[in-house]
Amino acid sequence: MTPSLGCLSALIAGFFSVHVLQKLCFPYFWRDLKFLLRVMRYGVNLELFKLRSRVHTVLDRFIQQAQRVPDKPFVIYEGSVHTYRDIERRSNRLAHVFLEDVKLRKGECIALLMSNEPDFLCVWFGLAKVGCSVAFLNINIKSKSLLHCVNCCGAKTLIVGADLVESMNGILSSLQQEDIQVWAMKSHTEHTQVHTLLDKVEAASEQPVPASLRATTSLKAPTLYIFTSGTTGLPKAAVITHLQSLKGAAGFWAFGATEDDVIYIPLPLYHSAASLIGIGGTIELGATCILKKKFSASQFWNDCRKHDVTVFQYIGELCRYLCNQPPTAEDMVHRVRMGVGNGLRPDVWREFQSRFGNVKMCEVYGSTEGNLCFMNHIGKIGTVGRSNFFYRLLFKYDLIKYDMVKDEPVKDQHGFCQTVKKGETGLLLSKVSALSPFFGYAGSKQLTERKLMRNVFAKGDAYFNTGDLMAEDQEGFISFRDRVGDTFRWKGENVATTEVTETLGLVEFIQEVNVYGVEIKGHEGRAGMAAMIIRPGFSFDGSKLFEHVMRDLPAYARPLFIRLQEEMEMTSTFKQQKFQLVQSGFNPSSISDLLFVLDHQQQSYIPLTDCIYHSILAGERKL
Repeated sequence: MTPSLGCLSALIAGFFSVHVLQKLCFPYFWRDLKFLLRVMRYGVNLELFKLRSRVHTVLDRFIQQAQRVPDKPFVIYEGSVHTYRDIERRSNRLAHVFLEDVKLRKGECIALLMSNEPDFLCVWFGLAKVGCSVAFLNINIKSKSLLHCVNCCGAKTLIVGADLVESMNGILSSLQQEDIQVWAMKSHTEHTQVHTLLDKVEAASEQPVPASLRATTSLKAPTLYIFTSGTTGLPKAAVITHLQSLKGAAGFWAFGATEDDVIYIPLPLYHSAASLIGIGGTIELGATCILKKKFSASQFWNDCRKHDVTVFQYIGELCRYLCNQPPTAEDMVHRVRMGVGNGLRPDVWREFQSRFGNVKMCEVYGSTEGNLCFMNHIGKIGTVGRSNFFYRLLFKYDLIKYDMVKDEPVKDQHGFCQTVKKGETGLLLSKVSALSPFFGYAGSKQLTERKLMRNVFAKGDAYFNTGDLMAEDQEGFISFRDRVGDTFRWKGENVATTEVTETLGLVEFIQEVNVYGVEIKGHEGRAGMAAMIIRPGFSFDGSKLFEHVMRDLPAYARPLFIRLQEEMEMTSTFKQQKFQLVQSGFNPSSISDLLFVLDHQQQSYIPLTDCIYHSILAGERKL
């Protein structure tokens, strides 16, 4: 063999060895690198805005798309097609009305209370075109909460959808006393305190208002206020800047969606998932979205087939609702290739893909107000995101030890927090920096400060406290474990509600389950309790459930009490409510739902009677 051939053989062998080593030790290297380069390219463009005199906003991108593809369907709603040009012209008309009739001025904040409909987008864009920030109000809030939301973002004008005007009856006088004007998307109204918009829109010009009104020079300028749902207190208005809205708009693109995709948005537009990621992402791509007034599990797949949907948004329990629908022969007859959202439990994930085909589920982790985002671009079941060496260089986050008993972080002898080892559960913190700023809440510096932890690892540092317990495995995949307030202790052990929920979800007669802890007089910690809905055609089987929990759950994690419900109380974004369940406890005399208790002697869950209840309180029954 000649020397040159020997060198070539050695070189080939070397490359092959490196390739095998990479596959074995770093199996996701190339996919990570490709995804990271894609995200970094978008990030570089955002950084370049700082060097220019003007920021190119999501609204600017929409106007650009309306000029590029004017006749392309932008929104399809209840069978009606609205092109990019249609929404552009109608939002121009509304912008003129806002300037000339409502007398709005650049820099004002306007509250918006509307259901999902194309005019939600027209009003939003029209307000943005005259330089106003917009506060999206949850359509389910009433009276005191509604007034609080309007006031905390400093709005003096409230715009209401036509279908929601009647719900304002009890609060109109209070709004008037606060000097807040109310405008409705109607042509006429019987309410003397409500002004009308639609009669003025038809006569308005569809020509653009001056671009200088919407122009901004700072990525950190507020553009929206989106309210986080408060379970125990009033909603908080998270400040959404142009930087955050631009990042949200890149979500679909980062996962590989294109302008040829048809995106299904069944989530409420007042929520960040639908508005920032859904609508913003559709605009960024120049794609088409199917907008639903509200989610319907029975209509979902028919809609997807009718409109050739390729990407859909989900959140919370939405996918479980789809799995709970009766099976049909057309379950795999669709073009959906990707789902983007958060809160998908592993058991539902597997069932969804088994039944509806190999739809790539792209989990996104991040709160409305947070400064950190994880994206599961690999699609590994049960994980909310992925980290690696490159990601950590750009975004500083840590998982710290947390004491469940004291409900506080574990500190070392110097008073600083301690990080957990790989695979261990810890509280997720994200460092506040120029690259990852935290903009907080409108109207309350106290609420903003409450979300920060200072002097975490060094004097003077500041971290955003997510309130989420997470774990990162050896490969860098990140899993959600529980909310700090949801995990409870029983018999000296931490009980993660998500793990118990997933285990109970495998029982054939259980359709839906919500796990939480209840206090028992004379006992430390909280005992496990599970509210559940029984699958249609089945009945509750206490013996079978007993056998299941005894086999698959450790003693401390087994629910002591079961509560059967007709329907589960949910937030408007399909997240289970626990607060009221925890507060109501397990007293059969004050709860109308059927209650059961774990009974080792009968090896079953038996009805919880008043007699058994009082024996538990008296300490006569072994738990």
